[in-house]
Amino acid sequence: MTAQPAAAAARATVYGYPRQGPDRELKKAVEGYWKGRVTADALRETAAELRRANWRQLADAGVHEVPTGDFSYYDQVLDTSVMVGAIPGRHRAAVGADALDGYFAMARGTQDVAPLEMTKWFDTNYHYLVPELGPDTVFTADSTKQVTELKEALALGLSARPVLVGPVTYLLLAKPAPGVAADFEPLTLLDRLLPVYAEVLADLRAAGAEWVQLDEPALVQDRTPAELNAAGRAYRDLGGLTDRPQLLVASYFDRLGDALPVLAKAPVEGLALDFTDSAAANLDALAAVGGLPGKRLVAGVVNGRNIWINDLEKSLSTLGTLLGLAGQVDVAASCSLLHVPLDAAAERDIDPQILRWLAFARQKTAEIVTLARGLSEGTGAVAAELAANRADLASRARSPITRDPAVRERAAAVTDADGRRSQPYAERTAAQRAHLGLPLLPTTTIGSFPQTTELRTARADLRAGRIDTAGYEQRIENEIRDVLAFQEKAGIDVLVHGEPERNDMVQYFAEQLTGYLATQHGWVQSYGTRYVRPPVLAGDISRPHPMTVRWTAYANSLTERPVKGMLTGPVTMLAWSFVRDDQPLGDTARQVALALRDEVGDLEAAGTSVIQVDEPALRETLPLRAADRPAYLDWATEAFRLTTAGVRPDTQIHTHMCYAEFGDIVQAIDDLDADVISLEAARSHMQVARELAAHGYPREAGPGVYDIHSPRVPSTEEAAALLREGLEAIPAERLWVNPDCGLKTRAWPETRASLENLVAAARTVRAELA
Repeated sequence: MTAQPAAAAARATVYGYPRQGPDRELKKAVEGYWKGRVTADALRETAAELRRANWRQLADAGVHEVPTGDFSYYDQVLDTSVMVGAIPGRHRAAVGADALDGYFAMARGTQDVAPLEMTKWFDTNYHYLVPELGPDTVFTADSTKQVTELKEALALGLSARPVLVGPVTYLLLAKPAPGVAADFEPLTLLDRLLPVYAEVLADLRAAGAEWVQLDEPALVQDRTPAELNAAGRAYRDLGGLTDRPQLLVASYFDRLGDALPVLAKAPVEGLALDFTDSAAANLDALAAVGGLPGKRLVAGVVNGRNIWINDLEKSLSTLGTLLGLAGQVDVAASCSLLHVPLDAAAERDIDPQILRWLAFARQKTAEIVTLARGLSEGTGAVAAELAANRADLASRARSPITRDPAVRERAAAVTDADGRRSQPYAERTAAQRAHLGLPLLPTTTIGSFPQTTELRTARADLRAGRIDTAGYEQRIENEIRDVLAFQEKAGIDVLVHGEPERNDMVQYFAEQLTGYLATQHGWVQSYGTRYVRPPVLAGDISRPHPMTVRWTAYANSLTERPVKGMLTGPVTMLAWSFVRDDQPLGDTARQVALALRDEVGDLEAAGTSVIQVDEPALRETLPLRAADRPAYLDWATEAFRLTTAGVRPDTQIHTHMCYAEFGDIVQAIDDLDADVISLEAARSHMQVARELAAHGYPREAGPGVYDIHSPRVPSTEEAAALLREGLEAIPAERLWVNPDCGLKTRAWPETRASLENLVAAARTVRAELA
């Protein structure tokens, strides 16, 4: 096709950019500040230099309008809470004494004050801090951060667009503050919040903003008429302001649906829509409402969440269609590039041909610039780029890496019987209790123990050849002995080996499975200073050899107590990887499940009686639209059962989930047919226990009583109080006692104290029950 030049040249832009820096400089500076090794001024200067470097990089690549305000020390939703003055009462003193320390107290908590709840940002693996609001909340504007960062970009001579979380999404993401009635709806505060946004917009205009972007991704979810009316009212009010910049309302992650006509007729100057495959319906819907005549449309045609190269000709075709639907069409990624690594060119260990299939943030920026130029000047202006792109797409399609006939034949032969346990839960639970002999309210942990500097050094020494395999394995054995000795002394009932050999709960397995590629520098922010390197799922999956049996068997040889075998489940292996986009996700999940099924069988054969298959991403990957969920849950729960169903009745299968809204998937949790599930519950005050009870969940559960995402040590009484809340929903004979999540990110002193208090709390409550 030949794209005709637009009436006005298409501009290239992005909604946000990776924050961490090429060597995770932000992580190091923030953690250094927490430890007292970096001053507040030094932290601020590091952050400012990272922002400047990002903007220069974008501008040098040809981006016409850079985003500001998307940078954060911890989380953009927390930044919004600061911007609108929604500081929880328990944190006001800390914020008043020192704004930066108070900010981090809200994010991480202190020994005396609990942090804000943390949960997943829509269906991504990014976590945000949940705003706490109530009928008494008073909003006050503080635009300092937004204005400062805008002025920094303008001082570099750049065209800049501040990016804010929109008021409707902010309220829809919020929860009732502690002590507020559970049925309180934060959206009722909209009329109180809008004047604060008006003040911030006026401040940004005064600082030189021509455009401001208001992100409203919550509107791509199913919304009630009342919520859609609130969105319409919000943008009528904000659009009707006289002292404001031009407004660009942005959506991403899915189709807008019923919210599109609401926003299309609002008195704002532009909309940003997702036009990738997951939101292709936006194009037809936009045509159905008559387009956006006289308005700006920012078209997200480059996938901002995955790392495969764009089909440039397909995107140009979409953009050409959009030219007739808006007054101005500009080009962007489908969402912030926060969700992808920084630069594929930094990878040295990936085959150069395969590397040409990958696009990280810098490469996606180049794609956006190419598309904007092709849209403005015609395809002849980008003929070389289009030819190279066609060759790279063809190379991937015909590569033998992507297809393994043996794997596909095995997956095709799976039957329903392969996903069913040999006995129903009511029968096998009796066999498990007799076999394991556990006390009432058994205690355990989720799997990982602190990843110390010594462990990371050992892995680095092995890679560098400073120690041999035997020396490395001796260090791992020593760590496992120490972890088991601590657990036995503390009185934990079901032990773990601590996972000292694992770099990451997904990467460790990906490195041992065919079809996966590992990166060296592909860091992506998960929350705060926690960064992960999602592996790349490039081809068909199989397991050449056992992955965990050696270390689990060693741990079992050191103790008479049961030791859990620890695996990452198939859905999480997909969710926390960059998945292939050339076949249905359900097909890929089945391949991963069969590989893990082999591992489960080998663990059981080696004498492991308790096997935990973690699925923290089951809720996270749930489609944002209810109509799309049944198909997903069918293949997701089938994949888990396929992984676990081959064991004997007296082998106890555990699973684990954390930091998500579980109410939407309680039936799916039931459908997994796991014997025991552990879930995050400390920050959400046992909400999940009540949700399980309301559903009539019949199996054993361990709602967490220790929040591991905060450095504070819960007291024995605090853990016991949460445990008593759990008992109000779950009978004692089915209740486990455990932390919210793994302990990898925690330090040993707080871990020891917290687990000792957890065991003491279990003993206290056992005595009360007796």
